[in-house]
Amino acid sequence: MSRAHGDPLGTAQLRSRPEDFRVEEELGFTPSGAGEHLMLRVRKRGWTTEAVARRLAEALGIPRGRVSFAGLKDRHAETEQWLSAHLPGAAAPLAAGEELADGVRVVAATRNARKLRRGALAGDRFTLRLRAVAAPPAAVDARLAAIARRGVPNYFGAQRFGRGGRNLEQARAWLLEGQPVRGRTVRGLLLSAVRAELFNRVLAARVADGTWERLLPGDRAGLDGRGSHFAVEAVDEALRRRTARGEIHPTGPLAGTGGEGPGGAPAALEAAILAEEPELTAALEHRGVRADRRALRLMPRGLIWRWPASGELELRFTLTSGAYATEVVAELLEAREPEQGAEAP
Repeated sequence: MSRAHGDPLGTAQLRSRPEDFRVEEELGFTPSGAGEHLMLRVRKRGWTTEAVARRLAEALGIPRGRVSFAGLKDRHAETEQWLSAHLPGAAAPLAAGEELADGVRVVAATRNARKLRRGALAGDRFTLRLRAVAAPPAAVDARLAAIARRGVPNYFGAQRFGRGGRNLEQARAWLLEGQPVRGRTVRGLLLSAVRAELFNRVLAARVADGTWERLLPGDRAGLDGRGSHFAVEAVDEALRRRTARGEIHPTGPLAGTGGEGPGGAPAALEAAILAEEPELTAALEHRGVRADRRALRLMPRGLIWRWPASGELELRFTLTSGAYATEVVAELLEAREPEQGAEAP
């Protein structure tokens, strides 16, 4: 993977303990306090989001399909997130402070008129503790200052591809060789892995030529933290200033059918890279996956850091929904993690 800020400055250990990787979900709205849907904010440790959703459905005596969440959170971490359960007319059977299971505690409970939908997030707040840091602190400080100012490439992290890239291998076997895959959720993960791989290739090319943080004529510019984007016919000074402030970013393809693509040099680059995998891109279109865009640049907002002990570095920042904290770390250090699987965000 091409790195924008240079080679890693050294090595470190990440996720030595679950509390070393803390995530707090930020909703993109405020629950109304009334309605048919019970909203629970849970703190979990050692659980996948899907497992918590199943456990909540069992506790409430309702089908799993009546429980929703906005995004997946890592199992090997300490995380807080919201779930909703369609529970019309019933008294709330769970309240703040109660344990849903060992390692899962309710920290807030309210009501809302609508269920929680995927992607209904403003972002996630991260607190990461890196241990056994083997890198010059002054160089780390300087690199972090550059990251805070310029951002990092918005790659999909390794979590999206499964342990050892297994999701992508399984997707190829399913889409190209006809091997059966059961379950809508699993099929969705495999399609996402394909799109993530193609996007990462485009982004790596833009990092290599130095345009991942710079708008080009023909680009589609994405608004920071939003799904909307617009065509860039010419790059004027106003657009340069907005890009420098991190308000807008160049975008890359989430392959599929339809959608609005770029023009000019960005279009030629994307077409050439997608042409490397014609069968996979055709499979995405055949299955009706809608094309979309994703920002090439990621801004870690409110980035602060400290050295709490010798060889230990703590990072705090907020990312937009769908971004990977591990990609911020990857622009700084080679972070080694225990052998374990992880969920996509």
